[in-house]
Amino acid sequence: MAATHTKAAYLTGQCLIAMPGMQDPRFEHTVVYLCAHSGEGAMGLILNRELPDMPLSRLMEQLNVPATPAIEGMKVHFGGPVDPGRGFVLHSSDFMAEASMLVDSRHALTATMDILRAVAEGRGPRQSLLALGYAGWGAGQLDAEIKDNAWLIVPADDALLFGPDNAKKWQRAIEKLGIDVAKLSSTAGNA
Repeated sequence: MAATHTKAAYLTGQCLIAMPGMQDPRFEHTVVYLCAHSGEGAMGLILNRELPDMPLSRLMEQLNVPATPAIEGMKVHFGGPVDPGRGFVLHSSDFMAEASMLVDSRHALTATMDILRAVAEGRGPRQSLLALGYAGWGAGQLDAEIKDNAWLIVPADDALLFGPDNAKKWQRAIEKLGIDVAKLSSTAGNA
């Protein structure tokens, strides 16, 4: 992909797949959903890293939101290394609050307590993923990383975004591209 700054080159609503040779351990074998990508930078959420020992019920308790059966078994994800104390809910666009940001026609992002209450009360979105922190890139940084062969790009789908099997999301994302992981190289080349 050429690093151009036309609207078509922006990857909002797509998934990044970390190449096998990813040097940053925070992103090793991750799948990142890009919630925003423009000439000013990019913001995304890691989809396949749960925070150990942090069920949603415990987080809700800390926030003084009553835990209900509707949130039983839900996990809290590590969304990325930036602002790890800030929560984000990636969700289906069937639920929109005043502070929700539409990512594409099917997905939205909300970072307010309203959505947590709605989820707990069973009136939230049909699908959701709660993450603490996010992945962020400055102007041109993500484009340079893609050019340097750090990331592959794959269309997002609901199984990657909201599916429960986080351990298999990276492999599944690679398979969507029809690529044999064993043949991937972290060395960029030019023809």
